[in-house]
Amino acid sequence: MSSNSVSKRGLKIVVSSLIFTQGILWENQSTKAIEILQISEFPQQESSAKDLQPISQNTTETEPDIELTVIDKLLNEPVFSPFRREGTVKDSTRPVYVITGEEMEAQGARTVKEALRFLPGILGDGTVGTEVNALSGQFIRGSNTGQVLILLDGRPINNLGGGGFDLSEFTTNNIERVEVLPGGGSTLYGSDAIGGVINIVTRRPTEKVTTEAKVNIGAYGLNQQSIQNSGKAGAISWVVGYNRTQAENNYPFTIPEANFTGTRTNNDALFNNFNVKIEADLGTRNTLSLSTLYLSKEQGVPGGVAIPEPQFGQGFFNSLTDNNRKYTDQVLTDLTWNSKLGNGNDSLLTARVYTDFLNTRFDNRSGALSSQNRFDSNQVSYGIQTTHSWNLTKNQILVYGFDYRNANVRNTTFNYETNVNRENYDNGISQGAIFAKYENNFTSSFSVNLGVRQDFSSLVNGSFTSPSVGTKLAISDSTTLRANYIRNFRAPTIANLFNNNPTNIGNPELKPEKGDSFDIGIDQKLGNIGLLRLTFFSNTVSDTIAFKRLTPPVNGNTGTWENIGLVRTTGIEASLNLQLAKNIYAFANYTANDPRILESSNPAEVDKELRFAGADKLNLGVSYENPQGWYLGLLMNSLNGYPTNNTNTEFLSGYTTLDFKMRVPLSDSLILTSSVDNIFDQRYQLFPGFPDGGRVFQVGLSSRF
Repeated sequence: MSSNSVSKRGLKIVVSSLIFTQGILWENQSTKAIEILQISEFPQQESSAKDLQPISQNTTETEPDIELTVIDKLLNEPVFSPFRREGTVKDSTRPVYVITGEEMEAQGARTVKEALRFLPGILGDGTVGTEVNALSGQFIRGSNTGQVLILLDGRPINNLGGGGFDLSEFTTNNIERVEVLPGGGSTLYGSDAIGGVINIVTRRPTEKVTTEAKVNIGAYGLNQQSIQNSGKAGAISWVVGYNRTQAENNYPFTIPEANFTGTRTNNDALFNNFNVKIEADLGTRNTLSLSTLYLSKEQGVPGGVAIPEPQFGQGFFNSLTDNNRKYTDQVLTDLTWNSKLGNGNDSLLTARVYTDFLNTRFDNRSGALSSQNRFDSNQVSYGIQTTHSWNLTKNQILVYGFDYRNANVRNTTFNYETNVNRENYDNGISQGAIFAKYENNFTSSFSVNLGVRQDFSSLVNGSFTSPSVGTKLAISDSTTLRANYIRNFRAPTIANLFNNNPTNIGNPELKPEKGDSFDIGIDQKLGNIGLLRLTFFSNTVSDTIAFKRLTPPVNGNTGTWENIGLVRTTGIEASLNLQLAKNIYAFANYTANDPRILESSNPAEVDKELRFAGADKLNLGVSYENPQGWYLGLLMNSLNGYPTNNTNTEFLSGYTTLDFKMRVPLSDSLILTSSVDNIFDQRYQLFPGFPDGGRVFQVGLSSRF
C-alpha cells in the first residue's frame, strides 16, 4: 500500500468519525459528560510551595481511586504553553498536543525529537536521519525549524546566532512532558513563534526520596544508562540526574539513485547529560527554584551520497565525510521565584532570571587540506521573565508581564592549512517586551480571550506588535467549537544580519518575518468512549528571509539575505482517541499541509509547494494499557511524498513504518521495556542521499527504589 493511499484512508477515517459523532450527539444526549470550560483556580487553602509552581507536575506515587476515561485523561492533561500559567487542555481555545514522560518510556523515545513522532500537528522526523543523534527538524503549519519557538519550562532557548534548537540534544530521562502548540505564540512569547511553540517541561522533585536507574541496549551499538535521584528533606527538595547515551549507527544502506551500496560509517554519537533542580520552600507562600541542564554531545557527521541526476539538484553536491565531527556543549540555567500575593490564593507572581551558554564546534577534516576548516559558534545569553497571573473574579483571569533577553554570538572559521582564524561575526541582540492576556468565561459554555504584546529590539526594524484573540463555545455537553487568530513574528538571526565571510555577507536592514495564524475547530466527545479534535487552519508568512546570490560579487562576497516571498499554508489537524474496551485504546491522527508560495523573487516558484513542509502525516495506533503499568502497542507512522525544492522538480517518496512497543512491570520496582521499530524494514530517505536506519530494536530495564 502506498503512503498516499494510507494518508487518504486516514482522512476518510477522520471524516467518518465526524459523521459518527453527529449521530451520537443527537441520539445519546443522556450520556454523562465531563464538565468543560471551567476556569483554572488556585487552591482554596494554604499549601506547600510546590503548589505555587507555574507548571504543574504529578509528584504522587499512588494510583487514583477512580479510573479515568480516555476523555478525562486528554482534557485534564496539564499544559502551560497556551496560557503562560497553569491550565489544562480543556481550558484552551487553542489545539495543544501532549506526550507525557510515561508515554515516552513506553514508546522507547530516547530524545525529545523522537517523542514528537506520533503527535499530530507537527512533522518532526527531521531531514537528515533517524539515528538517536540525527539533527532535529520540526515543521509546523508550513513553517521551518527556525520559525518554531522552543521553550524549556516556559522560557525561550532558541539559538539567536543561526536559529532553532536541536531537540535531539534533550534525552528524555529528565522530561515530564512535551507540549506542541501549533499556530504560533508571539503574543505570550515573542520572536520565533511563527509556526508554533514546543514546550519541554522537566521533572520536579518527588515528595519521597526516590532513585530511578535505567539501562537500555539496542541495534547498532546503542548503549544507554541513566540515573535520577529525587526527594524532599524539610524545606528543600531536589532532582539530580545523569544520562549517558552511546551508539555506533553503522548500518548497511543503499541509495538506488546513485547505484550505491555500503555501510554507514563515522555516524557514532556519545551523549553526556546532567540535570540538577533544587527547590526551597520559603514559608507557605513563596518558593525558590534553581535548575541547570548540561547537554554534551560528540558525534560523527557522515554526510550523504552524491546524487548524479538531476545535475545541480538537491543531492548533487553531497559527499561522504569519514572524518567530519561535531561537538556541542549547552548549559541552560535559571533561577525562579514564585510568590502568592496578598492574603488569598488568586494571585501568583513568577520572576525568573536565566542564562545560557550554547557552544557548537564543527570539524571539517575531509578532502584536501586547503578545504579543511573548523567552525566555532559560541552564544552567551541571559534573560528576565516576570509574569503575574491574577484571578480578577471567579470567571476572569489576567496574565501580564515583562520579558527581556540579550544574546551575543561569536562565530569563527579556522583553516587547517593556513592556520588562520577568521571571525565571521561577533554581535548581539537585545529584546524586551511587555504583554497581557485577558480571559473571560462569560458563561459555563462561552469564553473569550484577548491578548497583545509589544516587543522592542536593538535591531533597526526589530520592534513588533502581536495581538491575539480566541474564543470557545460549548453548544452541548458533547460538542465545543473554538476559533483563534494570532499575529506572529521572527526577528532575523545574528548570522542573517552580521555575517561576513568569503561566501556571504549579512544585511543589517532586514525586517522581521511576519505571520498570521487562523484556526477554527471542534472538540467532539464520542459518548464516553472517545474524543475527536478537528482543526482547520490557515498560516501566512510574509517578508520571508532568504539567501540572495550577488552577481557580480560585492567586495568578494557572493551572496546576502533579503526579505522576499509570501507563503500561505492551509490544512487540517485531526486527532481521534478511543477506548475500545477496558484497557484497550486506539488513536488516529492526521495532519494535512498545503504550503503554497504566493510571492517569490523566482517566478518559477510562484504557486508551487514549499519544500519539505508540505508532507501529509498519518499516525495510527492500538494499545493495551492497565493501571499496573503494562503497555503493549502497535503504532504506525506514515508520510506521503514531498518536494525537496521550491520549483517542485525534485521529490522524495513517502514511507510507512510500523512499530511494536512494550512495557512490562516485572515487580513493584523493576520494569522491562522493549521495542522494534520499522518492523518491515522499509528503507527511505529524509533528504536526497541521506538514508534511514531501517529496522532497529532496543530493550531496557529500569528500577525504582
